[in-house]
Parts: sequence; C-alpha cells; structure tokens
Amino acid sequence: MNDILAKILQTKKVEVATARQMRSESDLLREAKSRKDVRGFARALEERIAKGKPGVIAEIKKASPSKGVIRENFNPAEIATAYAAHGAACLSVLTDVQYFQGSYDYLRQARAACSLPVLRKDFMIDPYQIIHARAIGADCILLIVAALSLSQLKEFESLAQELGMDVLVEVHDRAELETALQLNTTLVGINNRNLRTFETSLQTTLDLLPLIPEGKRVVTESGILTVDDVTLMRENGVNAFLVGEAFMRANDPGLALHELFQAA
Repeated sequence: MNDILAKILQTKKVEVATARQMRSESDLLREAKSRKDVRGFARALEERIAKGKPGVIAEIKKASPSKGVIRENFNPAEIATAYAAHGAACLSVLTDVQYFQGSYDYLRQARAACSLPVLRKDFMIDPYQIIHARAIGADCILLIVAALSLSQLKEFESLAQELGMDVLVEVHDRAELETALQLNTTLVGINNRNLRTFETSLQTTLDLLPLIPEGKRVVTESGILTVDDVTLMRENGVNAFLVGEAFMRANDPGLALHELFQAA
C-alpha cells in the first residue's frame, strides 16, 4: 500500500471514531432506512449503454492530494445540472474533506439539483460510513480493494445492498481483480492511475479486460482525456467511464462532457 493511501486510511479511522461519538450507528441506521429515495445507479448506466451511448459517471471534485485545487470556481449544484443536461448517466461526488476538499453537503447539493443517481466517492473502512452514505442520499458507494480485506469487502457490499445502494468495486491490478470478482456487484471499476507512482495508463484497463467474465460491467477510471481515449475504450467493449479531472478543469464542465463523448 502506498504512503498516501495509508495516510488517508489512518485519517479515516480518526474521522469515524469522532463521528461515532457525535452520533450513534443505530440512530444513523434509522435515518438511512427511513429514506425511500434511492435511485438505481447500475440501472442508469445500463439503460444508457443499452441505447448505444457511453455510460458516463461524471465526477464533482474540487481537489486531489497529487494535484491540489483543481477547480476554484466550485458550485456542486451548477456542475451537477450541467452534467445532467449534457448526457451524464450518473454522478460521482468526492466527500473526503482533508485530502480532496470534499463535503457531505456537496453530495446533497449535487443530488438535489438533478435526477441522476450519485456515487459517494470516499475511502470506506467502516460500516458506519456505509450507513452514513445512504443517510446523506448516496445511491452507490465505492469499495477500494487496495484498502480492504475480502471479508470487509463482502460485509460492506452486503450492508450497502441491504440499504438499497449499488456498489462500485475498484481495482488497480490482477490480484485485486481476482478479489473483486468474488463480490456480487456487477460494477467493476479499473483505475488506470497507479496507486504507488500516480502515473496513469489506459493499458491497465486493456490488460485486465480478458480476465473479466460476462455479466460484469467494466468502468474505466482515470486518464480519459481525449476523444481518442474514449474511442479506444469503446472499440475494446468498454462503455462505462468515470471522468472527473478533465471536466473539472474546463470552463463549462457539462460542455466538456459533451465534447468528449459526442462522437462516441
């Protein structure tokens, strides 16, 4: 595990411990279960792809540990509205505060501004976070294989699905993929960014594709920057994309989405 990921996970332990002191898990669970507004995340992707369109998970992200502030003029509701207007299937919202300058309110604001289902993009290490994700309105959670044991992955997936949420399981290499394929979720995210070097290569997705069985939906993540990148992926049968930075750096994120995927 690389230093930055280890550091983030250590921070999460402190955050969860603090949150538990402020509000009990049982109280949070009641709120999560009382929400009947879950939107089908995986279904939205599949419906878009079934129409011959790319299934785009458009990300709302202010900053990152490696790049610093990516977008100064940051209005989650405006960005979400623009994404929805220009063909996104789903949203991904960073909620990590310390390393990505995210916020739970950003997820709430983005979701309230449109009808798209929303992924809570964060580093899940505890059931409390899964429950909290649904309580704030998430329709899907991210589980990172590099950060969790197989037993944790299965436990967190089961809890998420019990609450009506979908799960996107993220991998970076073959060993992680073998672990991810033991879960029930159909959504397998392949992150093209090397967690150790932070270098990005679309070859990561292409190399892992032959190992993925039918019935799984590959979501390629990171490094999708040009129309040629989209074309390369679609020619290889990859039709779901998680894109953030390319949009966040644009003057109009929605227009940037349209321009990147219009020819696809």
